[in-house]
Amino acid sequence: MAYPCIVHVKKGGAREFKSGGAWIYDNEAEAVEGTFENGDLVTVEDFDGYPLGNGFINRNSHLLVRMMTRDASQPVDDAFLERRLRAAWNYRKEVVDTAACRVIFGEADFLPGLTVDKYADVLVFESLALGIDRMKERILKILVKILAEDGIRIRGIYERSDSKERLKEGMERVKGFFGAPFDTNVEITENGVRFLVNVEEGQKTGYFLDQKENRARVARLCAGKKVLDCFTHTGSFALNAAHGGASEVLAVDASETGIEQAEANARLNGLENRVKFRTADVFELLPHLEAEGENYDVVILDPPAFTKSRETIKRAVKGYREINLRGMKLVRDGGFLATCSCSHFMDQELFAKTIREAANGAHRRLRQVSFSTQAPDHPILWAAGETYYLKFYIFQICEER
Repeated sequence: MAYPCIVHVKKGGAREFKSGGAWIYDNEAEAVEGTFENGDLVTVEDFDGYPLGNGFINRNSHLLVRMMTRDASQPVDDAFLERRLRAAWNYRKEVVDTAACRVIFGEADFLPGLTVDKYADVLVFESLALGIDRMKERILKILVKILAEDGIRIRGIYERSDSKERLKEGMERVKGFFGAPFDTNVEITENGVRFLVNVEEGQKTGYFLDQKENRARVARLCAGKKVLDCFTHTGSFALNAAHGGASEVLAVDASETGIEQAEANARLNGLENRVKFRTADVFELLPHLEAEGENYDVVILDPPAFTKSRETIKRAVKGYREINLRGMKLVRDGGFLATCSCSHFMDQELFAKTIREAANGAHRRLRQVSFSTQAPDHPILWAAGETYYLKFYIFQICEER
């Protein structure tokens, strides 16, 4: 069905959308015909009247229309939403362990602006777009029904729509129970390691599920090794390394709350004697470790995104270069460096260039072991560049003899 309000695209506009993207930008619209409220569903037509599909409009955002379907005759009703949700869930069942996974990843699952994570029997969601926000109750009700068909009873839903991104859509930041209250500490198992996830107070939706497979890759290198885990958060890489047989692990983070949670996770796995945690600024600590003559068989660098916009990319490059240079200097000859960037704006080419510059500055030679991205429950939709954000390298440090 065509919606009463029509967005007419300029000649030559919507190039990204026509190449597989999900958005119509505000500077691509020639005119908007008909009345609407922000968040309403509209039909988008090309300059010559050709229907491009249906999506929801928001004049507050430079993403004028977030497209829901390329079929303008398709109503975005409950039957449509159920097909989208079933497709997303069936995909996860094929590619990942669904005990703890990302069920909905926004544009990559053709549900723009929506993220839903599943931790055992709890769902945590984030809504960043006005149109999808107005549909969230319907979407979650349908999703709970679909999971129940596989014997998964959801005991609680928590909303973590507290990102500043909502302000760009003209929405308030929201955080709290979506329905009846429940215990927000949820136990999950990842690669054989147990973690307590606090969905109310943890970063993002409570835990970084996107690094699951990368943590397993690093763990395979850690048997009998001395490991340094930087930006440990709640101990995910550190505990995977210890579970993989590391002889000793030092895990560092600036957050006291994160370290307290990491220590609790270590005790949960009986690994408190092999993993030591330190609250410190990583940038300040690494030069001290170098000055003290410390070195490690494996160094892991999993920093937060140093940039969330193109305007701060130069400063981010400086940060990534510094942290990698310092990390490389602490790796023994023949040891391994695992390093990553979770910033969409730090693309693979720029990140590789930055690592190369750090290696030159540290006088280290790198032999690439592997390159990977985010776990497959965070799928990358080609032509929707925002869905590709995580770049993860493992290198061996090789000194020429």
